[in-house]
Amino acid sequence: MVASSYPRFPGDSVGTFMEPIATGVAALGHEVHVVAPWHPLVARAHTEQGVSFHFYKYAPLRSMNVFGYAASLRADVSLRPAAIAVTPLALAQGWRTARKIARRHRATIMHGHWVVPGGITAALAAPALPLVVSVHGSDMYLAETLMPARMAARTAFRRAGATTACSDDLARRAVALGADAARVDVVPYGVDVDRFRPDPAARASCRRELGLAADVPLLFAAGRLVRKKGFEYLIDSLGRLEHEGPLLLAIGGEGTLDGELRAVASRSSRAESVRFLGRLDQDDVARCLAAADVVLVPSVRDDAGNVDGLPNVVLEALASGTPLVATAAGGIGAVAHHERTALLVPERDPQALAGAIDRLLRDPALGAALGAAGRLLVSERFGWNRAATAFEAAYGRAVALKSPGR
Repeated sequence: MVASSYPRFPGDSVGTFMEPIATGVAALGHEVHVVAPWHPLVARAHTEQGVSFHFYKYAPLRSMNVFGYAASLRADVSLRPAAIAVTPLALAQGWRTARKIARRHRATIMHGHWVVPGGITAALAAPALPLVVSVHGSDMYLAETLMPARMAARTAFRRAGATTACSDDLARRAVALGADAARVDVVPYGVDVDRFRPDPAARASCRRELGLAADVPLLFAAGRLVRKKGFEYLIDSLGRLEHEGPLLLAIGGEGTLDGELRAVASRSSRAESVRFLGRLDQDDVARCLAAADVVLVPSVRDDAGNVDGLPNVVLEALASGTPLVATAAGGIGAVAHHERTALLVPERDPQALAGAIDRLLRDPALGAALGAAGRLLVSERFGWNRAATAFEAAYGRAVALKSPGR
């Protein structure tokens, strides 16, 4: 597997879906090697849960390690100057490392995550091997907006024996960029239903840490502080709530819009009700989800056209059994079904967000029903073992296409 992000340490909130993909494939009996750029926070043993790691260094200075790990883009809409400067170094070293590891361990298949850079790197590092490309979101945006990335993506898609996408929206966009529609499959992310679950003890302890009385509503949102998350509309919605009592909106995550969003919150009529929690590890996210009365995912297709595939927090909220309010942006509508597992609202609509929040705060029975239905849905259909089996099937199709006579 060639990737530009992987959880740098157990519980890391960056690239979280990569770990269960890799370990899930390994659990099926495959030998899995992950090639990814080095990062100062990487703290991994050489092999964990059947996955061997090969982190490559590419920058002469520690401060220049800004390739991958959600550090290359500014607000997820433009490349940072530092990332542009180190990209040639990172791509070259990634190619060398992937080629070396594939040869040393006699790889039988290459799996590129994010069509750019992982897909094209995997394709060029071992051109004779079967290739599977998985698109995850930001890679498609880069390929759609930057000509060099578009050319690289088309090359990778032409080489791929199978392409996977975590949502229908990403699958359609991959086809538009040159992926063979007959070789594209939607493989939604999974969710760890043991980590993300209703947990009264975690709920009580988290609320104590936040200084909340048991009867004060807690609204929770989590994600990188970038445009496509739509957090500014969520903050705006607080001043439109009919709920007059105290409440807290806690936002977990970090990103380039941190200062701007704090300024938006400071101008709100309910400024005292907004708290930024900064970077949270996966266990902290699970505790906050269990503690919340409403989880909010106000994702949007931003002005540059970038949109999430299927945010992890959507499945995590559903698994936690906590009422969810979300938009249908990207792949969210595939799992968040209006008035069945969530309340869906239009994008960029603070008034609609406020209305949905008020509705859930007034009607706890509705929230409980949505939460129970959401947990049942993800427990039955979105286990990581199902995703791993789907990736294994994609490997089989890619191998078959490379077989003699094909």
